[in-house]
Amino acid sequence: MLFLIGSIILSSWLILSFKLVERFGINTFQAIVFNYITCVITGSIVNGDTPFRQSLIHENWFPWAILMGSMFISLFNLIGYTAQRSGISVTSVAYKLSLVIPFILSIFLYDEKVTFLKVMGLVSCIPAIYLVNRRQENAIPGFGLAILPIILFIGSGLLDSLIKYTEQRFLDGNNNDEFLITAFGAAATIGIFIMIIQLIAGKTYLSWKAVLAGIAIGIPNYFSIWCLVNVLKKFEGNSSAIIPVNNMAIVAFSTVVAALLFKEKLSRTNWLGIIISLGAIALIAFG
Repeated sequence: MLFLIGSIILSSWLILSFKLVERFGINTFQAIVFNYITCVITGSIVNGDTPFRQSLIHENWFPWAILMGSMFISLFNLIGYTAQRSGISVTSVAYKLSLVIPFILSIFLYDEKVTFLKVMGLVSCIPAIYLVNRRQENAIPGFGLAILPIILFIGSGLLDSLIKYTEQRFLDGNNNDEFLITAFGAAATIGIFIMIIQLIAGKTYLSWKAVLAGIAIGIPNYFSIWCLVNVLKKFEGNSSAIIPVNNMAIVAFSTVVAALLFKEKLSRTNWLGIIISLGAIALIAFG
């Protein structure tokens, strides 16, 4: 139970932290880059070793780690931007409701069992995202703001699907840590490369506040995944229910904290969308 609570709190912090980054005027991209550098260092310390060696490129999972790393940094930037522009509630719903995409793919790739309730959960996702993204009772956001949660929803779902595919195809339990650290390393490398180009072009300057923010995000980022892995080990064979429960709690917790801490205002329509999203996740988990 402690690992589950840890996963919920730490994962919620990752979404909430971007509001703080914006409030303190910190460069979001730099904070994300230093976050992944911190993840690599933290993972290497926790595991007592670093996976970076010459033979690493010959591992059959190496190309997938590079692909995952590029998706990591792309989606994390999108999460940050969506949280700052559309709000915590919209971001958490779009991010965590994306579990429906790997579920749909599992039906075709892994012969996942389909029930009427699960289908109802899938169908409910569409109005949930629409309702939680409405700005007012009688208005909808502009195209730019409206499309952000949809892109986040699809991208997060594809990333989750890629993680599941890689886990089943290439990982055996002994190489999970080095795969994850390598993916974090790929994300950090891509970010550093882009940041250097920006610095040389004079488009930005190195911010020590971004370094501190990256550390404050990176350590919880690593341990949020570490906690989730331990939860899945604890409830082995029941991950199809645990992951949705974890996601439901993250949506609820981050929404409440955002309302209290950032005074994020939600209309009745938004609350209805959140309730429907929680119901959709529950139907997929237990249907």
